[in-house]
Amino acid sequence: MDIDEKIREQKQKKDRNGSLGAARPSQSRRTTGQTEPCDSCGATEWIQDDTRGEVHCGSCGLVVEDTVIDHGAEWTNHRDGNDRSRVGAPVNLALSDKGLNTVIDRKDLWGGRASRHGMNTRAQRDWRRRVVLDERSKNRNSRERNLVEAMKFIRDRGDLPPALEQAAAELYRKAIEKNLVMGRSIRGVAAACVYLTAREANLPRKIEDVAESFDMSKTMAQKELRRTIRLVSRNLGLHHVSGPAEFLDKFANDLALRPEVLGEARYLWDKVGQMGEWQGKRPSGVAGAILYKAAQMRGQPRTQADVCEVAGVSEVTLRGLLRILEAMLKALGEASEN
Repeated sequence: MDIDEKIREQKQKKDRNGSLGAARPSQSRRTTGQTEPCDSCGATEWIQDDTRGEVHCGSCGLVVEDTVIDHGAEWTNHRDGNDRSRVGAPVNLALSDKGLNTVIDRKDLWGGRASRHGMNTRAQRDWRRRVVLDERSKNRNSRERNLVEAMKFIRDRGDLPPALEQAAAELYRKAIEKNLVMGRSIRGVAAACVYLTAREANLPRKIEDVAESFDMSKTMAQKELRRTIRLVSRNLGLHHVSGPAEFLDKFANDLALRPEVLGEARYLWDKVGQMGEWQGKRPSGVAGAILYKAAQMRGQPRTQADVCEVAGVSEVTLRGLLRILEAMLKALGEASEN
């Protein structure tokens, strides 16, 4: 092999090595604004900010390009850490399979798009059978069937924001791991998880409202729901107790009270909230009594029947709480005068 051939071979080897270690085309690509001198200071110290999609001068800070297209890989990170996945949606705990399985979308079978692409009656019948087989194949054991039913209850009847819906679903999964669902109705445990999730997030929910949403309004069903709530709360360490202050906003909205009435109610609770006379009293009833008194003081009275309907207590209970509240306010007024 002569010298020219050796030189040619070394050059080809160098080119191959260089092509393997070269930067991506998106990183080596340069535009006119990155090569010409800066119009403001004349420097050529261009800095590209991939996060903001801008190119600016490193000397004077002049932005010469914006909305720069990133031609690199489209990474999607749904969790903390270096997740270099490029496909898929985030995990959804409100679905029995957490959203990891594929499904046959019914819109592709019965929607207008299906008819346009030649989906006839016979094909729909065949695909309907495949849909049933696909759903059955994913629910082979009792735990999966249990999760399917429970997640459907939480999504359809929980009436929770998306974030709290995920929290209620996670709470139900923990209840399954501790065998709290064994021997109890799926509907009751799902309702208990919804109530406890709302309570932990300081979102006021009455047990009667949750029971009505889950078709458990009968007396025996409500008693069973209360027992289930205590059981799940004790085993999962959820010991937050709702106070009257958490119900003031919701009740004021239900009674269509003005903001100044709500402010007066909060002021009254700040004054009498720490007194021991409220021990053992129902928080929703106490909130109703405080709002009733604040509405009278601010010239926007509400009837006792309206307040009782919102607070979920009887008129006798409301009048008893009002007597306690007026005695407290009188005692505080006398103490301030002395």
